[in-house]
Amino acid sequence: AKASGLKLTGEGGVLQQLTKLMLESALEGEITDHLGYDKHDPAGRGTGNSRNGTRSKTVLTDVGPVEIDVPRDLAASFEPKIVAKRQKRLGGVDEMVISLAAKGLTTGEISAHLAEVYGAEVSRQTISTITDKVIEGMTEWQNRPLDPVYPVIFIDAIHVKIRDGQVANRPIYVALAVTCEGRRDILGLWAGDGGEGAKYWLHVLTELKNRGVADVLMVVCDGLTGLPDAITTVWPQTITQTCVVHLLRNSFRYAGRQHWDAIAKALKPVYTAPTEAAARERFAEFTDTWGGRYPAIVRLWDNAWAEFVPFLAFDPEIRRVICSTNAIESVNARIR
Repeated sequence: AKASGLKLTGEGGVLQQLTKLMLESALEGEITDHLGYDKHDPAGRGTGNSRNGTRSKTVLTDVGPVEIDVPRDLAASFEPKIVAKRQKRLGGVDEMVISLAAKGLTTGEISAHLAEVYGAEVSRQTISTITDKVIEGMTEWQNRPLDPVYPVIFIDAIHVKIRDGQVANRPIYVALAVTCEGRRDILGLWAGDGGEGAKYWLHVLTELKNRGVADVLMVVCDGLTGLPDAITTVWPQTITQTCVVHLLRNSFRYAGRQHWDAIAKALKPVYTAPTEAAARERFAEFTDTWGGRYPAIVRLWDNAWAEFVPFLAFDPEIRRVICSTNAIESVNARIR
């Protein structure tokens, strides 16, 4: 390419020529498979269908617009797959538009970017059409029917910056379930306003029930005030499990940093106790040691005790899964 003075990218560049060659070769392979014989093969005589020239078509690719020759057949029964009829864009362009929209660019900015970098003229209407398909798919996913029973549902909210006219921190409510087959399934994502609240969680859980979730054996959540009441309002027999990690983090808020390690070490026998009775004994020992200095930590655990102890009734293997909302943390990281 360098020796002949060809450009690598842009109109007439090597990448465009290679893309044209690849697409046309693939289309030729498709029509050969459709007809059942190669071009100029005598085996095609008398079959009732044959090649009937080509038609030109320009498709938008991630290396810019590429003009290709699409083969035709006499019976007009050929339906190409790699570049379908009436398709004007290959998948990479749609993904690029969606990615740019997710980064906060307007339709005009996306159009200008594609024109400047790829020499591709894409109208604002086309860009809106591409992003609207994502919204349609998202809406369909968000409203899909759910299983009637889930053994465990993890719920948590993460605060992220969202542009909605202006950039602001908003909570994203996430519900992740373990199915009866043992698989994880994200049930939904909801963008709330302001701070995380039990009232909005009640709205989320009610929506899950309306989508078919008749019963949940256990809901694992943080220690948000009012959240256990919201859960029992929707599913009266569901066990609420408070995340042990959140309890520890909240405990540190009431202690001096110099005591964090000692407090964590003193609380570990509580949440690793073999039974609830043993946990209560270990907590009494913690109270004797640290209750005088940090009574707020003792009150925190006393108030959360009913939602803290359910996981102690299970085997150690199950405890590790349901004692915290760690299962949902990886989802939150991806949202960030």
